[in-house]
Amino acid sequence: MFSPPLHRQRHQFVIDFVKRNKPKKVVDLGCSECSLLKKLKFHREVELLAGVDINGTKVRKKMHGLAPISTDYLQPSYDQLRIELYQGSVTQRDARLRGFDLVTSIELIEHLTLADVESFSEVVFGYMAPVAAIVSTPNSDFNPLLPGLAGFRHSDHKFEWTREEFRTWALKVCLEFGYEVEFTGVGQAPSGQQERVGFCTQIGVFRQLGGRDGCNMLLGDNAEDVFTYTLLYSINYPSLRDNNTLRRVLVCEVLYWAEKLKSGWMEEKTGKRNGTYTLCQTAGGGEGCLSERCMEMEENQTACGAEMRSLVEQCGKSVSEDQEEKDEEVFWPNFQRQENSCTLRRCVSVPLDVLWSCCPKVSALSGSLSNLRHLLMDDPEVKLSQDGAAVLINYQEQELEEEDYNDLEDSGFAEAIQHSFTAEQEEDWEANV
Repeated sequence: MFSPPLHRQRHQFVIDFVKRNKPKKVVDLGCSECSLLKKLKFHREVELLAGVDINGTKVRKKMHGLAPISTDYLQPSYDQLRIELYQGSVTQRDARLRGFDLVTSIELIEHLTLADVESFSEVVFGYMAPVAAIVSTPNSDFNPLLPGLAGFRHSDHKFEWTREEFRTWALKVCLEFGYEVEFTGVGQAPSGQQERVGFCTQIGVFRQLGGRDGCNMLLGDNAEDVFTYTLLYSINYPSLRDNNTLRRVLVCEVLYWAEKLKSGWMEEKTGKRNGTYTLCQTAGGGEGCLSERCMEMEENQTACGAEMRSLVEQCGKSVSEDQEEKDEEVFWPNFQRQENSCTLRRCVSVPLDVLWSCCPKVSALSGSLSNLRHLLMDDPEVKLSQDGAAVLINYQEQELEEEDYNDLEDSGFAEAIQHSFTAEQEEDWEANV
């Protein structure tokens, strides 16, 4: 009868409320298979998302669908999100669910006995005392319009209230616990019958008088803490507010942009124009950002314990072909003399202030240049210069890898591996056939 289906309209009502009011702590009572929670987790204004259901089997069946996905780890946001799922009865108190911004009870109350409804009212509005609550339940005034319906809409329903009965209960809750309520619903009646029968699902939106500072008239803030629910599942989503996550993402960004800047510089170095070449390119691919910066070539002598550096390029200047040849004549003989006795490593030095100015995400993640240096200092994946002012990136790493592979090819090892792999494939294929 309804498009979209009625259960989706109920969930959308909650989602729209969350978008408007931006609650940080939300709990869904009677969460069942967590379908509403799976939608709410994408609204990252929510920092704590909880669910409660008396049927732990249903919760366990679907709870892992609330786990973070790969993109949550690869591209974490600054938003925080923790999800907690409990097995327990809404007629019992649990201190972990006190003080939430929003409690939702979607098509739950009609499954309780009238005696349990009284306990539900005291627990939710007296003990949990949320800033707001959304309670939905079937409207029996609408039932005559449902084709083929005899009795209640579900075999487990203990009652189905008319609009007047729902109104009476809601106003009593407001009087006892200090709330105000707005009546609405979802599932429009056919044209001309809306006023007579109302919505198919009736909804009460409760708001605490005085907000968080409002007084709880029954159990109040002096109620003792009790823990009756069983925690079934809890997970913290990765967030850039966590230092370990922040450092991991920052290091990835720094290494990516350092390699990008190095590649740009090397392209300019090999692509000479009119006897000169620009020192490097900006992060966006344009020229000029690093052409005024000092990009050094550093030789790190690891085996002998001494460090040797040679400034290949002059800071902030264009280098002519003649000057380049002269520099190489000075540099390479020194390198060759040390090659037999020491392990040498050529590096491109990318200044941190260049990364800071050229890469907006790096500056946004670290907050300041000094903080950037501090976050990178102890990370094993990042090699800094002695003064900590630059990131060192291997200059010939790709060439060395290619040389190693060529050596393997020359030795016949790679060919042997290929033959072995091919033979094994053929055996498996024949076995499968």
